Amino acid sequence: MAKVEGKRRIVVKVGTSTLTHNTGKTNIARMAKLVSVLSDLKNAGHEIVLVSSGAIAVGAVKLGFKSKPDTTKGLQASAAVGQCELMFLYDKLFSEYSVVVSQLLFSADTLENPQETAHLIDTFNQLLEYDSLPIINENDSVYVEELLNGDNDCLSAKVATLIDADLLILLTDIDGLYDDNPNVNSNASLITRVDEITEELKAVAGGAGAKGTGGFATKLKAVEIATGKGIPVVIMNGAKPTDIYKVLDGKSIGTYFSVKGE
Repeated sequence: MAKVEGKRRIVVKVGTSTLTHNTGKTNIARMAKLVSVLSDLKNAGHEIVLVSSGAIAVGAVKLGFKSKPDTTKGLQASAAVGQCELMFLYDKLFSEYSVVVSQLLFSADTLENPQETAHLIDTFNQLLEYDSLPIINENDSVYVEELLNGDNDCLSAKVATLIDADLLILLTDIDGLYDDNPNVNSNASLITRVDEITEELKAVAGGAGAKGTGGFATKLKAVEIATGKGIPVVIMNGAKPTDIYKVLDGKSIGTYFSVKGE
């Protein structure tokens, strides 16, 4: 991929598996490193929008559950508690770098309503003009359908297209898209660049992870949404947030999904 010197408006999506330990508790060290990288990118002149999962997992732990609730009401309550905890942590960590964060919670229905979408675009643009860093999540405590079936991968892609982003980065718990399931096949190879999403590629996309609602199938849907609007996408391992610098320098990190004419 080419060096991303001119790509100033970047949407970064971080998944639950990146933000939490296997215990379900927040991975504070990784979260802090991600915040430092995003703050530094802002200092370098980039406009950053963060789409963050993790509210349900964090909320469940804070409520004392040993696993994610198996009822809709339990999930809604966990999301409500976890969203507060996540924003508290983000605000605390970003404030160390004098970055003002803001929160936007909305549903897919909002993006289907022209009037609400127009207001949302105005809010995004004003926040970025004020040099704030918007943090986005689905409104899981209110919209049950998205709580059960939604995913922040596609939400991040829709946000990227909404604000005319220059690049979408999806942080996940593996290095990128493989030609087979690396958890089953030790000889699976990382696909470093994709110029076209084929049915064969979708067939090897894999299923959902243990902590989140999205797997590689949803990530490919997100890629199709973004690249269809001319926005390239990188799927990479969120365990090393500093690798985002390498992505912007044009180095081969994770899987890069190009756009037509590139």
